[in-house]
Amino acid sequence: MNIIQNRFFRFCTLVFFVFQFIGYPQDDVDELISFLKSTDGIEIVSKIEDDNFKVVLELQVDQPLDHKNLGSEKFKQQIFLSHLDKTKPVVFDLDGYAVKNRTTELTKLLNCNQIIIEHRYFGQSVPSPFDWKYLTIEQAANDHHKIIEIFKQFYTGKFISTGISKGGSCVVFHKYFYPTDIDASVAYVGPLNYSIDDNRVYEWIKSVSIPECREKVHDFQRLCLEKRDEIYPIFLEHAENKKLTYNIVGYEKAYEYSVLEYSFAYWQWSSGDCSKIPNEFSSTKEIWDHLLEYGGVKYFDDSDITVNYPFFYQCYTDYGYYAYAVDEFKDLLEYADGQTQFFIPKDSNPVYNSQLLCSIGNWASNDAENIIYIYGGNDPWTSTGVCLTGRTNSLKMILANGSHKTRIKDFPEKDKKIIYSRLENWLGIKIDPK
Repeated sequence: MNIIQNRFFRFCTLVFFVFQFIGYPQDDVDELISFLKSTDGIEIVSKIEDDNFKVVLELQVDQPLDHKNLGSEKFKQQIFLSHLDKTKPVVFDLDGYAVKNRTTELTKLLNCNQIIIEHRYFGQSVPSPFDWKYLTIEQAANDHHKIIEIFKQFYTGKFISTGISKGGSCVVFHKYFYPTDIDASVAYVGPLNYSIDDNRVYEWIKSVSIPECREKVHDFQRLCLEKRDEIYPIFLEHAENKKLTYNIVGYEKAYEYSVLEYSFAYWQWSSGDCSKIPNEFSSTKEIWDHLLEYGGVKYFDDSDITVNYPFFYQCYTDYGYYAYAVDEFKDLLEYADGQTQFFIPKDSNPVYNSQLLCSIGNWASNDAENIIYIYGGNDPWTSTGVCLTGRTNSLKMILANGSHKTRIKDFPEKDKKIIYSRLENWLGIKIDPK
């Protein structure tokens, strides 16, 4: 090896060690594993392969069933930890349901660590013995607080909470009870409902988009009910082929509710291009295919209802929901009355109380700091979103014609810069969207 080659080799070696020990410490993962193993109440379940992080771990965290009685029964709450660097920020995804490992939009944007938390009573995080009364907004917020407190002992960067739909609501709920846990929050959708049949949803559907499209949505629902003799047999055939059953709701009633759900689901998930909505000149197949795509055909299936019993229980205790506007279809309905009590788990006997949600809504509007709310302009859940009064530094962004799937990446560049600037200010970092 000549002198030049030798110097180049030594230079490359030096650069390698600089990056190893300054940029990404070699003992980082070992230190994390050691921390987890030495922390009471944490179990490492499995390691997940993911080239985007140094290590991804499925963990279980012991949680008290009742945080107001720490001597109560415990259950194991599933979380996924994606580790990059202990000095980088940590994104906490406060999911409202069962979870699988994934990488959130904020994690990609900030190139940082991530912890996804499954909601109590969902997925793998179900208490035994089972007692519905501990499935509350406050108990779940306490779960999130405990997990955040644990990882504050290891990570030294900023903490960010995020969530989508009910998860977005969980972001607001957690911050209401623990406003200093988190440095910044991004809540996608995050409805704050004040009733089990929140009227704001109905009013939203009456005014969303343009009159022409609203009329097409309404006419399609009437069409499905008018052509019941043609569509309902296909509904039954589909149920048999897909092994769907409707014993909880009733088959005829489930069909009617699938049609009633259409107006909500269409605006929730579509881009708003109403030119593709079938009309009276469309074939039976075209009508069915469109109802299958945007109606509630799967939503009212027994298995879908039962797996979502925890969600529906919360709706009828402290989370709220919506019912269905039926007056305009009364001449065509034989079974549906617009109410949704069939969603309530048997023997759960929920009692709805809107007091907490009203308090949280008032706080979010007037006092909550460092929250960015992301909404789609067509999504009916936007109707029950936060109403900022300008008294806080929080930011509300609504994407015109956006759906329930609206994310930061979907906004125009000028709007994204506003979002990035707010996050940079709160987190003290520079965001590189590339």
